[in-house]
Amino acid sequence: MVLVAELVIAANLLATSAPTPAESSSITSVQADARPPVVGDGRTVRLISLGGTRTDELLTRILADMGGAVDAVDRFWGTDWDREIVVIATDSEPQFVAQAGLNPNGRWSDIAAVSVADGVDFNRHQASGQRMVIAPGASSMSDSSLRIVLTHELFHLAARADTALDAPRWLVEGTADFVARPPAPLPATAAADTALPSSAELDAFGPQRAMGYDRAWWFARFVADTYGVAALHRLYLQACGPGHPDFAAAVRDSLDTDLNELRARWARWLRR
Repeated sequence: MVLVAELVIAANLLATSAPTPAESSSITSVQADARPPVVGDGRTVRLISLGGTRTDELLTRILADMGGAVDAVDRFWGTDWDREIVVIATDSEPQFVAQAGLNPNGRWSDIAAVSVADGVDFNRHQASGQRMVIAPGASSMSDSSLRIVLTHELFHLAARADTALDAPRWLVEGTADFVARPPAPLPATAAADTALPSSAELDAFGPQRAMGYDRAWWFARFVADTYGVAALHRLYLQACGPGHPDFAAAVRDSLDTDLNELRARWARWLRR
């Protein structure tokens, strides 16, 4: 079974492009005649283009940012994750849906990329068949937005073997955004809603999803600002790892506080 670990919100980042008729049988690699590039602390990168010039150029842009993205993930998560990074650039929405294992009847036009795996062995902390699948419209993204998507997805690849299938989605996505997105001032309306986003909000289409991802990101930033970046890492492992306890217990174990105090501090942080 293909495990779709993450659907990156790109409503404000991604400009949709029209599908082209390229088929999966036309798979080519921009590295067909070259040794796979090496980034970071020795990870190899395999780039697969399912189209032509457009997807080749997109993968060239991705490769240029790959080293920095790997470094950002390593700084937060550590270096014990996949030594090979596979990136597939699709040239049409049907290709994207097929490669990512998505529902062909769903709405995916505001999705920039997904990270998927064929399986996960949580006992051995290993995932098999991991790859990042890039949507066709990503070619029109700005360099900064593409860099965010790339780093966000790499975090999911790194953390997958330590992320339970029933992990709190808002913490999984918020932590990935913490690793990927540069700090930015909170909007004036941030303090109006202290609720953490539901899975339904994160799966919604358009602005509702974007706001859900923002609130998840703000919460991760709040934990890092208040308790430290290492504490956010501990909270992720406690609250999202296989066999994780409920969130209240994870908060006590990783942050040495109770859920009521955490929520009170969260509300104050949003009003700052």
